[in-house]
Amino acid sequence: MSAPTPAAKTERLLNLVICLLYTRQPLSKQRIRAAVPQYGEAASDEAFDRMFERDKDELRDLGIPLRAEAIDPLFDDETGYRIDRREYALPEIRFEPDELAVLGLASRTWQQASLAGAAATALRKLEAADVERDDGTLVGLEPRVRTAEPAFPAMKDATVARRQVSFRYRKADGTVSERRLQPWSVTNWHGRWYVAGHDLDRDAPRVFRLGRIDGPVRASGPAAAYEVPADHDALVMIRGSEVEREPQPAVLHVRVGSGHALRRRARTSGDIDDDWSQLDIDYTDTEIFADQIAGYGPTVRVIQPDDLRESVTRRLRAVLDTNREDA
Repeated sequence: MSAPTPAAKTERLLNLVICLLYTRQPLSKQRIRAAVPQYGEAASDEAFDRMFERDKDELRDLGIPLRAEAIDPLFDDETGYRIDRREYALPEIRFEPDELAVLGLASRTWQQASLAGAAATALRKLEAADVERDDGTLVGLEPRVRTAEPAFPAMKDATVARRQVSFRYRKADGTVSERRLQPWSVTNWHGRWYVAGHDLDRDAPRVFRLGRIDGPVRASGPAAAYEVPADHDALVMIRGSEVEREPQPAVLHVRVGSGHALRRRARTSGDIDDDWSQLDIDYTDTEIFADQIAGYGPTVRVIQPDDLRESVTRRLRAVLDTNREDA
C-alpha cells in the first residue's frame, strides 16, 4: 500500500480536528473511525489504530488541545476523545490603528490569483473575530504587486520547499537553454520578478528573470534538499546581474489611431496607407518589449526582428489557448 500524499494526510488531520471540535461529548475510537472518511479506508483494525495514534501525536505537536476522557463518568473502561473549544479558540484579538492600516494595505497588495486567496482568507478571519479595519487610513495608498508571470507559482512553491527546479530560459538576445537551479529566493525589483539561487550546471550563484522562463518550471527531488546561505542577499545579486545590452532596432506596423506610447518612443514613423503606420523603434530586452507589444493585440504587428515577433506570437497563442480552455 503506497504512502499517503501530504495533501491526503492534511485532509485527514483536518477532518479529525473538525470531528473532535464539534462534539460536546468525547467520541470513542470507533465513532471517530466512522466519522472520518480516511479512517474507514484502513485495511484492518491494527492499521487504523496505528494511523490514529500517529495523528493524535501530530495534533498535539501542533499545539491542538486533544483531550482523552472517559466516555461515561460512571465507567472509565472506555476512553473517548475531543478538542476543548475554549482552549482551541484564539484569544481576543486587538490591533492598534496603525497595525490595522498595515494589514489592510497588505491585503490590497496581491492582486493576482496566485496569492490573492491567502490575503482574502486572512481578512475573513479578522472579520470573523469582529476586528474592524479602518479603510479611511488607507486613502491614496493602493499598492500593486503583479505576479502575472506563469512561472511565479511553481517557482515560489519550490523556493519555499527548497526543491531543485529545471526550466528553459530565454536570454535577452533570444537564445534559449535548459537550466537547473536550487532556488534561494523570489524577489520583485523595479516591477520585475527574479529568482536567485545556485545554478547546478555552472556551480555558481545565478539570477533569472521569471518573465524570461520559457515553459513550465519542473520541480524534482525531495523537499529541504539544500540550505540557503546565511549571507544571501537577493537584491545585491539582482543588481549585479542586470546589465542591459545595446539597443536593438525593431520595425513595427501599427494601426492608425492606436499604439500612442509606441509612437512616442519611435525614432521614425510614417503612414503606409489609410490603416497602418510603420515605426522604427529601439529596445533592449526582447521579453519585456514583447509583453508591451502583446498588450496591443491585433493593432500592432512585428515586422522585424524574428525573435521579437516569435516572442509576441508565443504570448498571443498562450492567451488564445487559455480562452479556449475557459470556453
